[in-house]
Amino acid sequence: MIDAALLHLAGHLNAVLRRSHQSAEDLVAVTGLQEADGSPAAAATHRLSAFLVNLEPERVPGQPFHPIGSGERLARSATPLHLNLLVMFAANYGGTTYPEALKLIGSTIACFQATPVLDAQNSPGLDARLDKLMLSLEPLGLQETATLWGMLGGRYVPSVLYRVRLLTIDARQPDAQLPAVRSPRVGVAG
Repeated sequence: MIDAALLHLAGHLNAVLRRSHQSAEDLVAVTGLQEADGSPAAAATHRLSAFLVNLEPERVPGQPFHPIGSGERLARSATPLHLNLLVMFAANYGGTTYPEALKLIGSTIACFQATPVLDAQNSPGLDARLDKLMLSLEPLGLQETATLWGMLGGRYVPSVLYRVRLLTIDARQPDAQLPAVRSPRVGVAG
């Protein structure tokens, strides 16, 4: 489901950028900036790369377990897990094409400022397992940015970080059956 969310975000952004930049080719790729061995990722060159930086649980108040079903017996299952994704959009352009990187980052911010919530109504093709994707710009200070890019390989490129809220993982696998609680019977014995 994480892949579906990231691919959908990239597809939505790609459609917007292709129109606004009048490009016949894709401008967004779901890829890291580097391969596992540390070499530059070919798919990231002269593209806006979209990649996952971190996952965070969303703190939703509630019970650790919830009942499923009705009648004589109820099944108990774990409460669904709500996740926030931290997604980086990084423009990997250099030299004389560096201004293009700045244009793409500006256009990315404009895209998600105009449509901060992607749902089935405004974003066709959204995976049925995803209710909606809510995006908010995640501000980073200079020290946080330096730390993050150090973790990512150390070579900063123009980028913007978004928090994508409430991706729900719900396995719906019961882990126990519980007897149903019945109303007490009150009456006079006679």
